[in-house]
Amino acid sequence: MAEDHIKSLFGETVLTKVGEESRTSEKLQNKHIGVYFSAQWCSPCRLFTPKLTKTYQELKTKGQEFEVVFVSSDGDESSFNEYYGKMPWCALPFSDTERGDMLREKFEVRGIPALVIVNNKGEIVTTEGRKMISNDPNGLYYPWG
Repeated sequence: MAEDHIKSLFGETVLTKVGEESRTSEKLQNKHIGVYFSAQWCSPCRLFTPKLTKTYQELKTKGQEFEVVFVSSDGDESSFNEYYGKMPWCALPFSDTERGDMLREKFEVRGIPALVIVNNKGEIVTTEGRKMISNDPNGLYYPWG
């Protein structure tokens, strides 16, 4: 079942706003998901996040079934909260470092920012999401696979 694959990646709940949680099965069901590895201290990340936000909002406006889950590489929860507070999408809880490490390993993330797009079964569509967003900011070729 696709729902089980998504739960195995992201757990039972994801943050929807700082301090608020939503059931993963409800928030991510039947969607393509951008797994966004980033951190506040990373200058290239701070430059890419507004581009991703624009594309995310464009896809939402078009009614596309797309969600982003932020996986933080911040060193402390205060930095995470400040950075995540500027993002319109979901996040893994900062405290879930084990799951974040598992996702980095699974998707072979070696640097940030990195954006991996997966389908509703958790299968990789592309590991080049950052490049896809940069080349297609309006999402004309979504889901970029």
